[in-house]
Amino acid sequence: MKHVLLVLASVAALAACGEKKAPEAGGKTRIAMVVKSLGNGFFDAAHTGAEEAARELGGVEIIYTGPTTPSAEGQIEIINSLISQKVDAIVISANDPNALVPITKKAMQRGISVISFDSGVAAGGRQMQLNPSNAQLIGEKQIQMAAAAMQGAGELAILSASAQASNQNIWIGEMKKVLEQPAYAKLKLVATVYGDDQSDKSYREAIGLLRSHPGLKAIIAPTTVGIVAASKAVADEHLVGKVFVTGLGLPSEMAGHVKSGAVREFAIWNPIDLGYAATYAAHQFVTGKAKAQAGATVAVGRLGQVTMDGNGEAALGAPFTYNASNVEQFAKIF
Repeated sequence: MKHVLLVLASVAALAACGEKKAPEAGGKTRIAMVVKSLGNGFFDAAHTGAEEAARELGGVEIIYTGPTTPSAEGQIEIINSLISQKVDAIVISANDPNALVPITKKAMQRGISVISFDSGVAAGGRQMQLNPSNAQLIGEKQIQMAAAAMQGAGELAILSASAQASNQNIWIGEMKKVLEQPAYAKLKLVATVYGDDQSDKSYREAIGLLRSHPGLKAIIAPTTVGIVAASKAVADEHLVGKVFVTGLGLPSEMAGHVKSGAVREFAIWNPIDLGYAATYAAHQFVTGKAKAQAGATVAVGRLGQVTMDGNGEAALGAPFTYNASNVEQFAKIF
């Protein structure tokens, strides 16, 4: 109980330090979206959603930025610059949940609203974390897809992003809980490896899994970079139909792999919606319409509203399944 009270007190304190009045008449609200790294299709789609929210809200300028390679150091440098520019809000997907806390705290002390999305900043360093979905549902969904491809039995492995990625680690934890259920007793997790969300390293790690575990039947990659790399590795090793890849991916990047048979199905929330909702929520905090407190609801435009829990987190929705029946349709969007 004491721990809960401390968390709630921390969230309430952030509400006070992060409040900021809307810009004066004629000025634009500047919202910076800081992504894990530039050139990532998932975040490019989130940027599209952010721009949509900006147009809908009016008087909002989006500053889209991020390091060239995914690192906390790169994001810290960028946030320092944004503080100097006196932006109104920072919307960030964190490369490291804890390393960013000092700099995002500094931003909030300067009156900048800080919202994390996708991969969260630790509770002390933001006003709200917008999760794309519920961690339990994400973990369960990925095991269900793998089990279906494996016909309910055999060895599987996980190819994740970085070992420090908070969202990846939470989802993997949920996957392991699901694997303990009697329904999945015949599935065996043999390895978890990390590609650091870099295509070449993820590919090498996938090749390593395939060669180290000849009995492998499935690779789960809860990362858009990793799932593409793993699919290519399966094709290059001539294992299509023997080893199936699933996880979280972008339709535009996965359509070919679904067609080849390396992937039967995969899941993802709509990153356009996620970027839209995070931007809309940030504007609500900037204008004082949202408060960082447990049980508070935050409007997210056309997507309705989300409710914050005692840790200052809210979930947008459940992951959606893509397969041969719909992937081409969605590939035209993101």
